[in-house]
This record gives sequence, structure tokens and C-alpha cells, in this order.
Amino acid sequence: MIRRRFLTGAALAAAAVPAARLVDWQSLSALAAEVEAFVKGPPVKDQPVTRVSPHVYVIQSPDGFPTPENQGMMANVTFVVGAKGVMVVDSGASLQIGEMAIRQLRTVTDKPVVGVVNTHYHGDHWLGNHAFVDAYGMDLPRYALPHTREAIQGVHGSVWLTSMVKWTAQASAGTRIVPPNRDVAHGDTLSLGDVTLRLHHYGRAHTPSDVSVEVVEDGVMCVGDILMDRRIANMDDGSYTGTFQTMDALKANSATKMWLPAHGVPGPEVIVWQRELFEGIYETCAAAVKAGRTVEEAKPAVLRDPRVAARAAETKGWDSNIGKYISLAYLEAEQSDF
Repeated sequence: MIRRRFLTGAALAAAAVPAARLVDWQSLSALAAEVEAFVKGPPVKDQPVTRVSPHVYVIQSPDGFPTPENQGMMANVTFVVGAKGVMVVDSGASLQIGEMAIRQLRTVTDKPVVGVVNTHYHGDHWLGNHAFVDAYGMDLPRYALPHTREAIQGVHGSVWLTSMVKWTAQASAGTRIVPPNRDVAHGDTLSLGDVTLRLHHYGRAHTPSDVSVEVVEDGVMCVGDILMDRRIANMDDGSYTGTFQTMDALKANSATKMWLPAHGVPGPEVIVWQRELFEGIYETCAAAVKAGRTVEEAKPAVLRDPRVAARAAETKGWDSNIGKYISLAYLEAEQSDF
């Protein structure tokens, strides 16, 4: 902050020099560039964009969690390309990531972005909105459930913005909160002309307000963080039983052939991987509650469960999050047992 005040003050002082006096414009330009670089973090390295179905392209994040090195590139950014334009599903974790996504989108189509869907209110899914409104205007439709919009406009939005700057060591600096501006509901559809997006919401799963985006013609379901591929992270706002119910409803009410998570690789088996892990955690905790065992006694049993043990080595965030996952499962099982 001291450095920022110094640089800003120096720039203003230099700008106030009378025109008649000799000014080292090269030095002033360098100073202005330094100020801009400090206020706005550096560009994010381009990540490959992959076509996963006739209408769907994904920029897949190589990492599961934000660091200074990856500059917050922790979540997939998805494009659905139709005759009328492009719909973005989850815009990334910063202005810089959104700008990178736009650069990469231009390598596969020159169609305009006509909207963004934010699947929920965790910041790695909407902080990139800033880049898209810079490129396509503040009136660009940004779709989300009302609770997601309210959370982003409230404390959750501010916390995620400041946290991402901290986690990336200022690399995401310059990002603004740009909340959704179009409320949607379960069953709504968005048309891109030759492709239809159907929106699904079945109650609390990863958060209270997750929306899944079905690309109907392609049999692709963009599930946000309801499903993850070999990753565990933030379950604090979610529900195990709600996630099971949502999985069942998504399967029953769509013809999904490919599950596209916001973290990891899309494919038909993503839902199987997630369900078996969650069942191993929750069912073991529920059995412990019924037997009168404590959460400390339940934890070793969960870790021994083959559905859980088989996934430990391959799962990002395992060591730092599995204990919390077990505690939350035990608490939910305990509450449901009353």
C-alpha cells in the first residue's frame, strides 16, 4: 500500500510539471507502466482450448487450487458455441484469466459472446466476469440463480475478491466484482439457435444455489462443482444427501453422456467417481452416528473404506481437506439422525 501511494504520488507530481519545462517522457512512461502493472496483475499464460463435443470447448485448468505461480488458474472455463454466438459457463477466477479465455476463444470462433452463466457463488466461477463485460459491454447477460447473485453482491463477493488477490500474491489485482444481472430458475432454457441450454437446480448440493447447464443436443452436462474429477475442496456450504439427490435428478431428467466439471477432465465416469467417494464418506459416518461413535472414531473407518482409500493418492487437495469432509459428513449424518 505504501508503494502504491508512492508510485501514484510520483506519477501525479510528474504529470503536474509545466509543459515548458524539460520532461523525461521516457522515464515518465516507464513509471506509468510500473503503476499500471502494480494496480493490475500480469497477464495469465494462455492455456489450450479443447473441443469436447460438437458445440462445447473447454479451457481446462492444470491446477486445482490458486497459487502465485498459476495466478489463480484453478477452474475450467467452458464455451458453448452456437449459430447465434457463444455462451460462457464459468468465467474464471480473475480479470486476467477472463482475458486469457477471450484470447483462446478467438482461436476457435469469431462469434460474439452473448452471455455468461455463473454456476454458483465461489469466486473461481465468476471473478472473470470483469473481462467479459470489458470486452462485450456491461449489458452482457450474466445468468445465475437469485441466491448466487445475492451472495456475490454481498459478503461472499468481497471475501472471494480479496482472498484471490492474497492467494495469488497480487497476480489477480485489478479484478472488479461484476455480479450476475439475469436471474434464472430451474427449467429455464437459453437458445443459441442450433443448440439449447437447459438449466437444472435441485436444491442444496455443493452450495444452496448450484445451477447445472445441459447442452441438450450434445448430451453434455456442465455441473460446476457439484461433481469434481479427482479433487476435493470446499464442501462447507454443501450437503452430501443433497448432492446424492441432485445426481439422481440430473441423471433422470437428462440424456447426459458427458459430465463436464469445473475442476478436472470431463467424461462419462465423473459422476461415478464422485458418488462412490461421497458414499464412502457419508455412509461410514452415518453408521458411526447410529452406533454412537464419535467423529474421531469415525475418521479411521472412513479412511479405511475402499471407496475412499482407493482415491487418496490421485485426488488434489486430499491431505488438506479430507478431515474437514469427514467432519461435515458426520455433522450432517448426526443432524439427520435426530
